[in-house]
Amino acid sequence: MADILQNRSANRARFPDDPAFKALRVGDLEAYHRAIQGREVIDFRGADLRGCDMRNADLSRVLLRDAYLREADLRGCDLRNHDLEGCSIYNAKISGAFFPYNIPAEEIRLSLEYGTRMRARKDRPPAGQ
Repeated sequence: MADILQNRSANRARFPDDPAFKALRVGDLEAYHRAIQGREVIDFRGADLRGCDMRNADLSRVLLRDAYLREADLRGCDLRNHDLEGCSIYNAKISGAFFPYNIPAEEIRLSLEYGTRMRARKDRPPAGQ
């Protein structure tokens, strides 16, 4: 029974008590950038970032694994160096976004259309692909 309860809580979105998270959720990019200034890592793993506009947000130090990005605006975001394993991007805006090499296009499409969590490949693709 404890395993079931633990698994349920692992599937729930987090709402971190973090000023950067709160600012991003309400669309205050100026406050977001002030909140992340001087921080090495911003931990948004498993966070509920649904509907957030991330187009001009500095995401270079943000951990996004397992995050809920439903209907988020990711247009033009460079996510190539992020671990997006377990993220869901249902109905997100992704035009011009770069995704990590280890997330196949089919995984991105399935997540975008059906809300599935993206799975990452463990192996590196051959050169030139």
